[in-house]
Amino acid sequence: MKINVEFDMTPDEFRKVMGLPDIEAFQKEMMESIITKMQTGEDGYDPFTLFQPFMESGINSVDSMKKMFMNMMGGGANKNGA
Repeated sequence: MKINVEFDMTPDEFRKVMGLPDIEAFQKEMMESIITKMQTGEDGYDPFTLFQPFMESGINSVDSMKKMFMNMMGGGANKNGA
């Protein structure tokens, strides 16, 4: 048996139903602060420094996934070949 339930609501309505806080003003204030610091050239707020942690984890994640798949394929070959 398969039952599908569909809700037609906006993201804001969904947030309210789930009881999540409205952080739109906070996000806007934080982004304005970061942009201002980037424009004034404050230390640590250049685009490369801000995005470096995301880029490193992205590259490491791809390498980790590749190693995982290679281990899975190698492990499967060893079981069948043994």
